[in-house]
Amino acid sequence: MSVKEDTKTDMVGKALSLLVLLGNEPRGASAADLARSASLPFSTTYRLLGSLTRDGFVDYEPDGRRYHLGLRVFQLGQRVSNHHGFAATALPVLQRVTDRTHEATILSVRDGNHHLTVNKVDGPKTFRVTSDPGHLGALHTTSVGKAIVAFEEEIERKRLLEELPLDPLTEHSITDRDKFREEIEQVRRQGYAVMDEENEVGMRAVAVPVLNSQGHAFASLATAVPVFRMSLEELIAHVPTLQEAAAELAARLPQR
Repeated sequence: MSVKEDTKTDMVGKALSLLVLLGNEPRGASAADLARSASLPFSTTYRLLGSLTRDGFVDYEPDGRRYHLGLRVFQLGQRVSNHHGFAATALPVLQRVTDRTHEATILSVRDGNHHLTVNKVDGPKTFRVTSDPGHLGALHTTSVGKAIVAFEEEIERKRLLEELPLDPLTEHSITDRDKFREEIEQVRRQGYAVMDEENEVGMRAVAVPVLNSQGHAFASLATAVPVFRMSLEELIAHVPTLQEAAAELAARLPQR
């Protein structure tokens, strides 16, 4: 590869890193903020953002001088979702779970050290769960994350138990590594994971893994509720409904 080609490849990587950073900024970010976060020169960042804006991957808000992810990213994300069956295949299954629980149903997959929400059906009640498709969340503070970690392949599970950052999001978050290890072992024994205000004060959830033919999780399925509407025991009573849906998803979704 020539020096020119290598430089071009490097610039592609830098542009992609800016998109990833913008994905973590729901209110958008300035060019200066992005340059600082990406450890790039401002001139390089500004030039890359211009190219990304021109091609529709990024939108520029003149009033606040802030950049946001553009519709082109959404379009590509929808194609990925359709390819994996998350839209056409998974959505009716999630809808049936919500019809029975009357609460939000969330489907997530692992993305590195996070979980990625790929589909969600809101419940009919007014209080709305905020984990929309595209949301990246912590593995150790969420029921979907714990369910995925607990049923990962053994080598990867051990790595996550040893290396996953355990940053607190609320006063209830697990930050002690031994306690996290015990929690994951309990999830493996009982077949489901719970979150009780560990990720967001006022919210609790229960999740089950979606297992491939080897018994490893390639996704997880959760019911999430505000604490004032359902006790933990009442929430756990929905586990059989989630497990039935997870088995259907395992049979219908492409497994990776």
